Amino acid sequence: MAGQVYLTRDGYQKLVDQLEFLKTTERQRIAKAIGEARAQGDISENAEYDAAKDAQAHNEARISEMESTLVEVAFIEDMKIPADKVFIGAKVKLTDLDTKQAVSYMLVSPEEAEFGKDRLSVFSPIGQGLLKHKVGDEVTINVPAGVKRFKVLDIKR
Repeated sequence: MAGQVYLTRDGYQKLVDQLEFLKTTERQRIAKAIGEARAQGDISENAEYDAAKDAQAHNEARISEMESTLVEVAFIEDMKIPADKVFIGAKVKLTDLDTKQAVSYMLVSPEEAEFGKDRLSVFSPIGQGLLKHKVGDEVTINVPAGVKRFKVLDIKR
């Protein structure tokens, strides 16, 4: 992992909980699947055994990745971020200038991004396009589906 990972305390706890699940419940499930596949006899041509070993490798890689991420965490709540501009941790209320609908997003790290819950990565096209803008700014952002235009209505920390 290169550099700091900026998370909310809530996002940090979710990662800790997910890591605990992978290290306990998921490891046990995979170990059981490997044991059951081994019990079928010759493992040299056993697809279930190969799939279980692949799942084990994937799980261990994910555990290692998450442990590396958690070591690099800096809490967004502890940072001195300007309140008058859009930065990571900001809750932004916007008007979509094309549809005239109000939308709200919280800009977060990629580890916390959940589009359906309006938590956008600061590295997404919309997240990057909103960075450093102030209330009242009109922003044009190129997205994969075309161009989005927003007006910044409110910024909260």
